[in-house]
Formats: sequence, structure tokens, C-alpha cells
Amino acid sequence: MRKSKILLVEDDELSSELVFEYLSDCGFFVEPVFTATDGVAKVKNEPFDLVLLDINLPDFDGFEVLKSLKNHTSVPIIVTSAYSDTQKKLLAFKYGASDYMTKPLDLEELEARIWLQLGKNSAIKTEDEKKTFEIKNNHVYFQQKQLDLTTIEFELLSLLIKNKNSVMRREELVNALSSISSHRSLDNHIKNIRKKIGDTGTKAQYLKTEYGVGYKLTF
Repeated sequence: MRKSKILLVEDDELSSELVFEYLSDCGFFVEPVFTATDGVAKVKNEPFDLVLLDINLPDFDGFEVLKSLKNHTSVPIIVTSAYSDTQKKLLAFKYGASDYMTKPLDLEELEARIWLQLGKNSAIKTEDEKKTFEIKNNHVYFQQKQLDLTTIEFELLSLLIKNKNSVMRREELVNALSSISSHRSLDNHIKNIRKKIGDTGTKAQYLKTEYGVGYKLTF
């Protein structure tokens, strides 16, 4: 059974160590970082199941960090903070926090809230279950990571996602997207999308060619 992977963004080394040790003992894989810069970089480059974010960070405003993280991941983010006032909590939820805990943290309660956000009692999602596409905030996410797409690629992939598991004829795609003028142009954009999702083997796993007809996105 795969361990859930948690990114811990906490600048206080003692607090970070306590949370790291407790959650590791609970069976989670915890990766600690101590700055907002490192936290955002990690989310951009690695898949996580959940983020624990201290809102009081030394290098950037915590709420701006929260917004930045939400632009790069769709996983739950639990905010931790010394602030107990309602306005701070509301601001965190406004910027996309899934939950909010006031310090000092009760570690047993933290564990319970993590399990709740992960949406499981004992079973953990498999890697295959995570290999899906999601459209959120005008971005496409694949395996919970934001794809760096051009405007045309975004429009094309979004259309395929909305018609997943159905064959879309080349004519349909060209007619639906005014920015694509020919079958050759369509094929080139499909090729670029495949590169960005790593679907470039001899037999595509997700973005499949139906020869003589068109394309089908399966997941």
C-alpha cells in the first residue's frame, strides 16, 4: 500500500520536527521545507497528496503563498497559524484552504483532519487512480500537476477531456476550434500535448489515435 505523501511547509524547526516525526509514525511520507519559495517549487515539480502550510512564513506573505500553491495543485491544503481570529480564517478559506488549524497543534486532531481531507479511512488511492485529467481555474491538471499549455493546447485538451472516452473526428475538432486551421496543425498540437503528459510511447496510453478517424482521450 502506497503511503500518502505530505508536503510540510513550516519555518519553525522544532514545530516541523514534531509534526514530521508524528505523521511519519502514523504512516505518512512527509517532506519538510522551511520557506515559501521551497514549498512552491516542490509543488511545481513533485506530486503530493496534501500540503500542510504554516501561514506565518519569513520570505513571503502566507496568503499569497496559499494562492500560488492553489494555482499549481488541486490537492487539499491545511493551513496552520498562530492567528485565531475569524477574519484570518475566512481569508485562508477565500484563497483556497481546505482546513485551518490554530497553533499550538493537537497532533492527534491534525492526523484526523488529514485523513478527512484525504477522503479515506484506510485505503489509499493507487497511482493509476491518480492518472486523471482535471480542468480547474483555467488550467489543466494531469496527475495533480498543472500542465504548461499554450492557449490552443488548453482549448484542444479541454475539449477532449469534456468528451473523454469518445472518439472525436478530426473534422469535429478543427471546426470546434477556430485557432486550428488544418488536420496537419491539429496533429502537431496533439503531438505537443502528448509530450507534455509523457504519453509518447509506441502506443499512447491516454491520448489515442483512431486511425482514419480522429482522437480519443481515455482515463
